[in-house]
Amino acid sequence: MSKMSNSGLRRLAGAAAIAAAAAVGMASLGAGTAAAGPLPNGSKVTTGIDGEKVTIKRAGESAYPVPSQANNGLGRAAEVSGTIVATAPKGADATLVSGYIVGCQVNVGGLSLGGGATFDLTGALALSGSLSLPLTPGQAAFVPVADAKTIKGGQAIIQYKRLQIEVQKCGGYATARAYSQVEVKGDFYIKSTLYGAPFSLN
Repeated sequence: MSKMSNSGLRRLAGAAAIAAAAAVGMASLGAGTAAAGPLPNGSKVTTGIDGEKVTIKRAGESAYPVPSQANNGLGRAAEVSGTIVATAPKGADATLVSGYIVGCQVNVGGLSLGGGATFDLTGALALSGSLSLPLTPGQAAFVPVADAKTIKGGQAIIQYKRLQIEVQKCGGYATARAYSQVEVKGDFYIKSTLYGAPFSLN
């Protein structure tokens, strides 16, 4: 581990993230965030106790920071694109929810929607257009890219292109990461969540 000067340590401390409402603790701003452009693909397979499988795949994801339309110095924005494909056992009562966890001065790499965490849930977002989200420092929110989608015939697909997410009232660093979850109810219960790589908003 490289040694840091006292002044360097003070600068890092000054850049520490404000704890989110979920009590995730302090984290350095921007840690683990990806540069603008294409983001890594991802996939996850979850097997239930009786062998039933749920699969979530994310491909073609990208995020490009763009200037805030508000142009007030407190706005952060990015255009995101991606394709989510989810599969579940045919005939199962299953749904797919997909969107982004967005935080202002919060290291979203350590956030999830479980464990009793509290996030502001915005209204459903269309597959094109933009959404302005008011976030003050220390807050995080979940921004859906569509309504919860029923998985019919064993598969569901959500695709979006150049969808703009804009954060207002954020006086500091803003980051986001993709979040997709499949929930299967009925005779057997499965909940599977796939996260994307954190990235910065402009």
